[in-house]
Formats: sequence, structure tokens, C-alpha cells
Amino acid sequence: MNCNQLWLLTVVFLMACTSIEQAPGQTTITRWQDGKKAAISLTYDDGTINQFTIALPIMNQMELPATFYILTGKIKGSAGGRFIGRPIETIIEETATITTDKNNLFERASAIGYTNFDGAIQYHSDAGALVDAGDMEGAIKVIEEGYQKIRNGDLPKKDKIFHNNTTDTTTWEDIKSYAAQGHEFGSHTITHPRLAVLDETNLLFELTKSKEDIKRFLGDEHTFSAECPYGTENERVMEYAYELYPALRNRMPEPYLEELNRWNTMNPGESTKEYVQWQRGPLTNITMKTMKSWVDTCLAHDNVWLVLVFHGVDGIGWEARTGAELEEYFKYIKEREEDLWVATFADVTKYIRERQASQVEAQWEGAEINVTLTHDLDPSLYDLPLTLKTYLPDDWNVVQMNSAGETSVSLEVLHDVNGRFVLYQVAPGTGVVRLSSRQEK
Repeated sequence: MNCNQLWLLTVVFLMACTSIEQAPGQTTITRWQDGKKAAISLTYDDGTINQFTIALPIMNQMELPATFYILTGKIKGSAGGRFIGRPIETIIEETATITTDKNNLFERASAIGYTNFDGAIQYHSDAGALVDAGDMEGAIKVIEEGYQKIRNGDLPKKDKIFHNNTTDTTTWEDIKSYAAQGHEFGSHTITHPRLAVLDETNLLFELTKSKEDIKRFLGDEHTFSAECPYGTENERVMEYAYELYPALRNRMPEPYLEELNRWNTMNPGESTKEYVQWQRGPLTNITMKTMKSWVDTCLAHDNVWLVLVFHGVDGIGWEARTGAELEEYFKYIKEREEDLWVATFADVTKYIRERQASQVEAQWEGAEINVTLTHDLDPSLYDLPLTLKTYLPDDWNVVQMNSAGETSVSLEVLHDVNGRFVLYQVAPGTGVVRLSSRQEK
């Protein structure tokens, strides 16, 4: 290597290692609230009792908010599950002479769970799983078989409802108190059906009535997000559901968001998108080491939102994890809260959407930096404060923040490789936020 080549390599190396000092007033919206490295949402499905008596107190002790997707039909005072349509006996009789096909599948699959025959709900569920998988012919065969067994008397008569569990004794008053502790509650429908195989009337009943009861007992703020059962991504279901809910854990189709559902094996670090929603299900066959590695993976990147999907707790509910396991896991997350933003599903969704839709303007005028944050989203839904990062002049040692009608707040001056800066929260539409300096004496 000659001297010229060595000199060139030295210059390139120095350029790569040299930071670019940011101009005073340069302002950006941090990717996550408080400038954290990653986000985590703790979510629970089905609303089984031990989620509230065991898991929730552990999270409260560690000040970790969660999102609970509940089955409203199990709670006294709510609309219960039922079939809406022609008399079920008429449908049963009709199956003897008219073969099940794509034209009557959804009506029959909606009704079969309410025929009060033991095992009928399983036929509904199996058919729905096949529709979710794109196998309409398979679903037709399953429903045809189910009604044939009902007509032949092969299924014993038995009163049964979807997801019936006599140990689930939670009341709306209980849930209201949990919501007041900072937790989000969202719809998981009334009865946990396979929505993909319901006809329009019964599909809308499950989605709409569940939302109405949550609104009536908890308020509008808990009708922002929902989870359609079984993690369905059926396009027909998603179309109906997005007419009712601003956000679904099932699907969040955005050009800037990589969606990796619970069954996706892609490494989130392979994505080049602005955000990665990485869903993981801590089932009983998943080791604690693996669960902790999910957290570590988040911290190894700067764009990953880990959405954890829990179900049963301490023997009650599907794939139940023990309270001791949850305590160990949540402690692992809590110990890393300096870099992790743990927030409800709704709050992370709002933050991401607001950040993507917002414009920030900043002007440095000597002793002041004036900042304005705006977006064109519905302010009744999207009012979560965003974290702004503003670089400062070198001689600003103490910074005060003022906005219209608010008390002056002192901000801590921080440092990174690009200079001195402050982090602060601003809700879009606040108006002009003024940063000013007063010299330390």
C-alpha cells in the first residue's frame, strides 16, 4: 500500500468516526416515547379470571400497563351470544334436502353453534379454521357432516355456550376499577367465534354489540383497539372490523410497518421498514430463556415493537403460564425500562401513527427556540403526547419549556455525539412551545 492509499483510508476512517454536530433548534420526533430504544405491549386474550387476580397485581406492583381483550358475553349486564336469523330448526330440516355449499355455508356455520348439541361448536370452529386457511371446500364438508350428525341423533343434546367458564366471575365494576389503574380493555367479541365463517348479520352482531357494551361500561377510550379471535387475518373480517375499530391487533396494514404475526419466523432485524410489530405468544412450550431473548432482540435494534400475547394464567385459560413465571418475566422487562417503553397496544399505535403524520417546525431566535407540532389526524382519537428532541446552543446550560396556559417546566440538558439536547413531551395541536435559556449562576 502506498502513502496516497494510506492517507485516503485514514481520511475515510476519520469521516466515519466523526459525528455531525446538529444545528441549534434542530428538532425531531423520537421513534419511541421518551427516546427509548424499543416498545413492548403486554396483551391478554379472553379475560379469564386469573389474568385479573394474579397477573394484574404483579404488573401493578411493577407499574407495567397491559391491554386485555375481553369476551363481553361472559360479563353480567352485557349482550349475550345468540344466533340472529331464521329459526334454527328450519335450517336443520333444510340441510336434509339442500346440500351445504358456498351460498349457505356462512348461515349454517353461524347457526350450528347454537343448536345445543354437544360437539356442534367444534364443527363451527373447525369450519372457521378452514375458511381462515382459504379452504372453503373443506369447511363446507365439515358443516355438512355436522348437520348430518345432528339430524341422525349422533350428537347428544346439551346446553352449552361459547367459552363458558363458571370460574370467570369478573364484573363490569371490577373491570372499571382495573381500567382506572392504567390498563386498556378492548373487544375480543361476545363469544369468541370463528368470525371468518359467520354470515354478515352475525359477524356484525359479535363485533358491534361487544363494542357497545365496552363503551357503555368503560367509555369511548376503550373502543380504540380490538382483537378478533384466533388471530384471524381474514380479509372479509378485517374489512368489517376496521369499520368499527381504529386499530386491530390482527392486522395493521401500513407501508411503514412490518407486521410479523405470532406464526411468522422472520427475524425482525431483517426488516428495513421504519417500524416492526413483532408478535410473540408465550405458550407453555416456550422456555423462559426464549421469552427473555425476545426482549434482548428488541434492544438490539431501534425499530421493534414487541407485542406479547398471553392467554391463560395459573391453570385457567388456554396455554396457561404460572404467576411465578410471569413475575420472573415482567421483572426482566422492568429491569430494562431505561431502554424499553412498556405501553398499552392503543398508546403505541397512537404514537406511531401520530409520529408518521406529524410535522414539526422549530425556529431559533437568539434566547428562544419556538417549536410547533401539528398533524391532520382526528384529535379526538389521536391526542397522545409525542417526545421531541431539540438540539441546543453550546452555552445553554439550563432550559425552561413554556406553552400556552401551562406552567413553566425545567428540562434536563442531555448530551450525545451530535451535541447538547433536551427531550420533552408535546401533544399535537398544543400551539407554540417555547424553549428558553437562563444561565446558571
